[in-house]
Amino acid sequence: MNLYKENQVVTDKAFKAYDIRGRVPEELNEEIAYRVGRAFVAHFGARRVVIGRDMRLTGPALFAALAKGVNDAGADVIDIGMVGTELVYFATSHLQADGGIMITASHNPAEYNGLKIVKYESRPVSADTGLKDLAKLVMSGDFGPAASSPGTVETAQVMDAYIQHLLTYIEPDKIKPFTIVTNPGNGCAGAVLDKLLPHLPVNAVRIYDEADGTFPNGVPNPLLPENRAATANVVLEEQADIGIAWDGDYDRCFFFDEQGNFIEGYYIIGLLAEQFLARRPGAKIIHDVRLAWNSEEVVKAAGGIALAAVSGHAFMKERLRKEDAVYGGEMSAHHYFKDFFYCDSGMIPWLIVLQAMSASGKSLSELVGERMKRYPASGEINSTVTDAPAKIAELEARYAPGAVKVDHLDGLSVEYENWRFNLRMSNTEPLLRLNVESRGDEALMRQKTDELLALIRA
Repeated sequence: MNLYKENQVVTDKAFKAYDIRGRVPEELNEEIAYRVGRAFVAHFGARRVVIGRDMRLTGPALFAALAKGVNDAGADVIDIGMVGTELVYFATSHLQADGGIMITASHNPAEYNGLKIVKYESRPVSADTGLKDLAKLVMSGDFGPAASSPGTVETAQVMDAYIQHLLTYIEPDKIKPFTIVTNPGNGCAGAVLDKLLPHLPVNAVRIYDEADGTFPNGVPNPLLPENRAATANVVLEEQADIGIAWDGDYDRCFFFDEQGNFIEGYYIIGLLAEQFLARRPGAKIIHDVRLAWNSEEVVKAAGGIALAAVSGHAFMKERLRKEDAVYGGEMSAHHYFKDFFYCDSGMIPWLIVLQAMSASGKSLSELVGERMKRYPASGEINSTVTDAPAKIAELEARYAPGAVKVDHLDGLSVEYENWRFNLRMSNTEPLLRLNVESRGDEALMRQKTDELLALIRA
């Protein structure tokens, strides 16, 4: 029985390991969004729920349905408008709400949308901490009667408080007058830059600045090689000091050095870890295991404690909070901060990088270049396979004998003296993801990458 929208299919296909994401309307629609609103309040006992949405064209309809579900369950909605995911995290804690829901599909194509959910104090909701329970409630529709006194919808403006929070991570008057290129990819980051850039003594060359859910310049995913040229070319044309690009909901940022080279997120983890350990000696740093040697070495050298975690934003946040770590990073360009409610932000990293460049007098290429030579890495390479678990087992049987270390924390990690690889199944797509790195031997890294890919794709 449909509770909100007639003739819309209710399915749990969009429920993933740590968010809800799928095609609209086949896998996610207003009926499902309404039920998620009802289920969230019923399961978590929320009374005030922050809701934000990105620039996708299906966002307003999903917002209306989700808010109606929350209201019909008797809870109030705090509408913070069109924002990035981290503003929902910020608002949930800043306004002391009982939870928050962001309507976004991040870097997915325009026909997708999704929901990222947090509880009180911006604590993540994953399959292990409530998402499976929400899926069961959504599928059953067994909510009982709507509340006799429905909740309300109020709007709230949290951008100014958020900007002030961002500025606490740096000393703006010590930032040098860099020329920077910024590329939101027609996502939501432009609205933040409008408010943030006036506080910084930089010359910003801004491209693809307008939020546009039709994605006229391609899907906002700077990890795709074909999406990098736009930023890189402008860096070179403007002789800029750095380029910064974001995905659609700007919870990830990506860097280009002064030569227009794309910098893998792996090396940014080490750079940010160094900055935080200089401020807080002996602190814990969380990193994912897909690529690990550089992070481990940098953190140890800086006097910190490096701890590995399962990749995925919900899992990283849970580990960060459990360990009370000051910072955590994933090679996929998610960066997490204790002082940002243990959540990820795509705005904090580039501010800290600008400060590091200013304080050191070094370019970005100089800050990360030696680390890239010391631990050359393949970057993440995806392969579609028919039986992912069988393929992982096949490679383990082949490579585990003679290995220095075999680990199953997140997929399969196999280490030899001079090279290592990680192979894991995607949490959101039917893919196997491969990462390979070596100790200072790029030719070996490339050889082993080709060797592994041939076996994976055989």
